[in-house]
Amino acid sequence: MLVLAADENCNGNIVRGLLRRQPMLDLVRLQDVGVSEAEDPVGLAWAAQAGRILLTHDVSTITRYAYERVQAGQPRPGVFEVSRALAIGRAMEEILRLAACSLEGEWEGQGRYLPLR
Repeated sequence: MLVLAADENCNGNIVRGLLRRQPMLDLVRLQDVGVSEAEDPVGLAWAAQAGRILLTHDVSTITRYAYERVQAGQPRPGVFEVSRALAIGRAMEEILRLAACSLEGEWEGQGRYLPLR
């Protein structure tokens, strides 16, 4: 199963719902690991170092910072950018499906928008 990190932009209802539905899910919030109120590049760096996929709603800036990491030759974590228009239940289903059906390292350096199409 994948290991995940939720940034401060990720809806707390999604995070709580994921952990309620799948208590064994390895999901941390960046603010719980000392990366509270950090700029996006800091959160991306932490997720890359920790080998975690970053969950975010911040589609306007995360992608740019992720590509800047690639251009600088730095590791880039996987990023799941969740549409704010996506219903909480559907977002949880898609994240849980990806977590259960993906191989370790499969999403490293990749970004995916949810909902999947």
